[in-house]
Amino acid sequence: MDDRQIIELFTARDETAIKETEREYGRLCYRVAFNILANAEDAEECVNDTLLAVWNQIPANVIPGNLKAFVCGIARNLALKRLEYYSAAKRASNAAVPLAELEEIISDNSVPPDNTEENIAETISAFLRRQKPEARKVFVRRYWFFEPVSDIAKRFSFSESKVKSMLYHTRKKLKNYLAKEGIEI
Repeated sequence: MDDRQIIELFTARDETAIKETEREYGRLCYRVAFNILANAEDAEECVNDTLLAVWNQIPANVIPGNLKAFVCGIARNLALKRLEYYSAAKRASNAAVPLAELEEIISDNSVPPDNTEENIAETISAFLRRQKPEARKVFVRRYWFFEPVSDIAKRFSFSESKVKSMLYHTRKKLKNYLAKEGIEI
């Protein structure tokens, strides 16, 4: 079943939409949540919460243009919220490392009031579209999907040091690009 058909099921409020979404994107959502939380039970709960959130948002609030990105974005945000809760409780997570890597580029205090999250996201997307495909894919795998460097290296048949170097150089370029675009660092 393709995304258009799944969205039609959601629009018709057919509960088959949930099963089809889980079949199509459940494993991906689990992997995203697990990469952030490093806990199988929490990742599974995030997948279930994601399916409920998608059910509640389609068609009531939005009909997504890209169902995969929409569903993964919800899973990622739910996992990050859970991580925030765990961090408040002084629990550790794998996601702390990628987030710390990005702190040198954007901190909570670095966003001027005239820049919205959407504007910043679009600026980062524009930057990534200008990068070489390999660098872009590695960057997204690390900072969107929170994949460990070792997994990225295996996926692209790179050494871990090459992945780390690519990430470093891409972060440096992003920092310069954001400054050029008027987003204070």
